[in-house]
Amino acid sequence: MRRLFGLILFASLVLPLLAQNKHPFTFEDMMALKRVGEPIVSPDGKWVLFSAVDVSLEANTKTPHVWAVPTAGGEAHEIIHVQESDRPRWAPDGKRFLFLSSKEGGSQIWIADFDDAKGTVSATHKLTSIATEAEGPIWSPDGKNILFVSNVYPDCADEACNAKKVEEAEQSKVKALIFIRLLYRHWNAYKGGKRDHLLVISSDGGTSRDLTPGDFDVPPFSLGGQDDYTFSPDGQEICYTSNHDADEALSTNNDLFIVSLNGGTAKKITDNPASDSSPLYSPDGKYIAYRAQVRPGYESDRFRLMLYNRRSGHIRNLTESFDGWVGTYTWDPDSSKIYFVAEDKGDSPVYSISLDTAVIGGDEGKDTTARLTKNKVKLIVPGHNDDLAVTHDGKSLLFTRMSVRFPNEIFRAALTQAAPVAGGATVFDSQEVCTDAGGKIKPEGCKAPPMEKSLVQLTDLNHAVLSRVAMAPLESFWFPGASGDKVEAFLIKPPSFDASKKYPVKFLLHGGPQGAWGDDWSYRWNPELFAANGYVVVMVNFHGSTGYGQKFIDAVNGDWGGAPFEDLMKGLDDAEHTYPFIDKDRECALGASFGGYMANWILGHSQRFKCIVSHDGTFNNESDWGTTEELWFEEWELKGPLYNNRELYRKWSPHLSALNFKTPTLVVHGQLDYRLDVSEGFQLFTTLQRLKVPSKMLYFPDEGHWVLKPQNSQLWYKTVNDWVDQWVKK
Repeated sequence: MRRLFGLILFASLVLPLLAQNKHPFTFEDMMALKRVGEPIVSPDGKWVLFSAVDVSLEANTKTPHVWAVPTAGGEAHEIIHVQESDRPRWAPDGKRFLFLSSKEGGSQIWIADFDDAKGTVSATHKLTSIATEAEGPIWSPDGKNILFVSNVYPDCADEACNAKKVEEAEQSKVKALIFIRLLYRHWNAYKGGKRDHLLVISSDGGTSRDLTPGDFDVPPFSLGGQDDYTFSPDGQEICYTSNHDADEALSTNNDLFIVSLNGGTAKKITDNPASDSSPLYSPDGKYIAYRAQVRPGYESDRFRLMLYNRRSGHIRNLTESFDGWVGTYTWDPDSSKIYFVAEDKGDSPVYSISLDTAVIGGDEGKDTTARLTKNKVKLIVPGHNDDLAVTHDGKSLLFTRMSVRFPNEIFRAALTQAAPVAGGATVFDSQEVCTDAGGKIKPEGCKAPPMEKSLVQLTDLNHAVLSRVAMAPLESFWFPGASGDKVEAFLIKPPSFDASKKYPVKFLLHGGPQGAWGDDWSYRWNPELFAANGYVVVMVNFHGSTGYGQKFIDAVNGDWGGAPFEDLMKGLDDAEHTYPFIDKDRECALGASFGGYMANWILGHSQRFKCIVSHDGTFNNESDWGTTEELWFEEWELKGPLYNNRELYRKWSPHLSALNFKTPTLVVHGQLDYRLDVSEGFQLFTTLQRLKVPSKMLYFPDEGHWVLKPQNSQLWYKTVNDWVDQWVKK
């Protein structure tokens, strides 16, 4: 009884004091967080490798290191201390792993010897010394070879030729480039006559061989996600993604190719005129799964999960009735299931799809016996998840999870035996069925499956920082938007919130436009950090946002300033009406990329805001068409090239409403942003200055579309928050 009384006394006196000692989230707190990478499970299932990035504000650096944690649970520990180390990948024998390091000669592949009993590294050695550097390495299943990406000169046949050309380019006093086609620059770099190719090298070292010669990139540029190349289970074949269209700036036509490990002519195995990517062989070697879109030129078409029969060449679409984008995915070790993530209303749950043994008609390719189990797509783990991996015994699923209140950490869930239920559906244990017979997510949602109860958080690298920080949860609200459609929005309250007070608003506008706000973490646009100095943060997932079905996504096409703008204004109206603590006379709109475009559109079409922040946004659609690189985006969204459809470009161009500009505006742009050229920011700032609208420009000569360097990011947050405070904070 005395002990119970003592616990009650502790809870009543000490815990409130601990809560009071928490402070609002700061930029310095955010930079102190370790950035956890994807889980890589050892062949014996005992260990998980991952990288974690340390940020030094003082040194202005981001340094990755390799860590290990027992799969069964236990303390995570850093296992490579003496040098930066990233992207660990186990050797098939589990006694070694490879990693990337720039310690000597740029990004190169290194090998570490692993002590399985202690979970430590006993030695490391450098495998490659290639002048064109190495990225994205993976082991062959037999452990004899390593495949990697290198940015090479396509007319070179060996390492010596590439090394000579690299040296000549570095020593030349002439830095001029000659262009003969479009896509001569991309995102933040000029191509310089080089191409990404897949090279292979013996795991014992030696000279590499180029498996994908030619004047095209393998793989094409990607902003993330899983690799676009993979080994067959026997290690004798490579499947990879490449785009061979002549007009790359207009094309999303990525195709899958296969080539022998010994080299030779590659074979194209897809003929879809839109994108095919992310191939993965089934563990039994019968199939290649991959993701595909069906509309050429549309980068935001729905990603389907496809299956290619290696013997018959037959292809089947597994998820046509599932109205969500298939994201990262992985096979079950027995080749009977595929697990994948897909966005859903601000989250990214894990789903599974079960395959019949005759899933694509058998080896003869006859489709008459093919079928999938009823209710084929099933919710497995809710939340905002990614980076899936399954242990080799098939008993555990590992993944990263994040929230608006914490960055990536690694979790484990038990994969339980599936049990049949009435109607022929297959679910895990007794979970409520979350999809209908066609595989579509039920609009009313469903209860969390039992697997959620089996979750184990394997890493907690940021507890020390986050336990001292006060953060508010993400709150969702819905309202009738454009065309009467239901639209979701989110709200975050400031720390030490007092419902009796009035708070100013930071109204965040997401990019894309096919993007979304949700219960996820961001270092570049962190809602908790925006709320921390006394603001309510409001975020609307307007028409065009992902996670609400493809029809909702497509609604933004050709309607940039229409339905999205209407949703934003109605969403803010609804928030003002619903939440009495919002001060509607003190609101600032902030956006980047398409959010920057929308900030510019709002500037000419609404006077309700006290200030605006426009980061890397389109100001003049006509000039943007001529300076951007991925023309397929512009020409899909605005229905063709500028010279054929000028009126639609002009209809939605913010620059034509310049005479309405009145709101004080901060303009932010980076010199190395080739998606939205820096001239867009300069034009906006020039216009504001000539109109005598209070304005300021923050210009980064060394940043692209995103502000990535730690001290630049610090300046960005300070400048943005100071600008908002100047105009709305009393």
